[in-house]
Amino acid sequence: MTAYLLRRLLLVVPTLFGIILINFVVIQFAPGGPVEQMLAELRGEGETMGRLTGEGPGEVRQPQQPGLSATGSGGGEGPRGAYRGARGLDPAIVAEIERAFGFDKPAHVRFVEMLRGYVTFDLGRSLFRDRPVWDLVVEKLPVSISLGLWSTLIIYLISIPLGIRKAVRDGSRFDLWTSAVVLVGYAIPGFLFAVLLVVLFAGGSFLQWFPLRGLASPGAEAWPFWQRALDYAWHIALPTLTLVIGGFAGLTMLTKNSFLEEINKQYVLTARAKGATERRVLYGHVFRNAMLIIIAGFPAAFIGILFTGALLVEIIFSLDGLGLLGFEAAIRRDYPVMFGTLYIFTLLGLVMQIVSDFTYTLVDPRIDFEARR
Repeated sequence: MTAYLLRRLLLVVPTLFGIILINFVVIQFAPGGPVEQMLAELRGEGETMGRLTGEGPGEVRQPQQPGLSATGSGGGEGPRGAYRGARGLDPAIVAEIERAFGFDKPAHVRFVEMLRGYVTFDLGRSLFRDRPVWDLVVEKLPVSISLGLWSTLIIYLISIPLGIRKAVRDGSRFDLWTSAVVLVGYAIPGFLFAVLLVVLFAGGSFLQWFPLRGLASPGAEAWPFWQRALDYAWHIALPTLTLVIGGFAGLTMLTKNSFLEEINKQYVLTARAKGATERRVLYGHVFRNAMLIIIAGFPAAFIGILFTGALLVEIIFSLDGLGLLGFEAAIRRDYPVMFGTLYIFTLLGLVMQIVSDFTYTLVDPRIDFEARR
């Protein structure tokens, strides 16, 4: 197992490199880079100030941006003359914007510099927040991990007992009506449940039982621990419920099918023939084999919720996590934040896949990945 883990760890490096390279190349062809974003803002401010002060479109009053002089900041990639937002701006200002954002260098040079920083976890600085990307990630990561961890735990606590009971009572009335509930949870996207919960319970149109923003009330830092814990649970209830409703269906059916497959095997019939009780057969023989893929898949399930479901939930409930950070970075074309969060997410995903394989061997020591051909 040690040799297998070492090989998997070594494969993390080329896999991570390939993912970042592909995304970097795709971004080069995407219109509306950070320089273009900033030029558009400057152009818009110039027109507004011109109407207010009588200045012409060429006399733009430049905003002060972090890390730049008062003559300009920010911008995109590509030929300067090809972008309309640059019309009326001094070419020196456009050149300074490109230099400040690093777009005066060729793409391959910027890529190599980015990778050199990633080796030491130097993710660069945000173009529009003027803060190190690593500080932003560390600041937002606890919110996303908290939401993903609680959601995954509750999904497992609901889905496993429900799936086992559905397998034991396969074809019964209980199995039929719970299957209808599972089907609804599987068919409706999680973000629709989030909107419904907001409308019903967060002051949308009916009740206002829960808050709609953040994970703590103003001034909660000075409260006693038990009061802060209750306040945290109050804030995280609706986002967690959204992810649970959207995620429990698949795991419930996986649990049911795994148990049904094991229940029909020969060793179960043999155990029953020897006089073992149904409870002994179910939890002494079937449970371990049926739960192998479910328990070992916990790390991957957690990463899946963290990567996909939590993004829209953080946006809808205004939770200041990595999902909201990445969304805002994509809107603003804040490339250092975009690639920094991609790097962290990808690295976490690859490591969790290795942890998932290791968990298989803990659940069932008979599994030997090194013996595979």
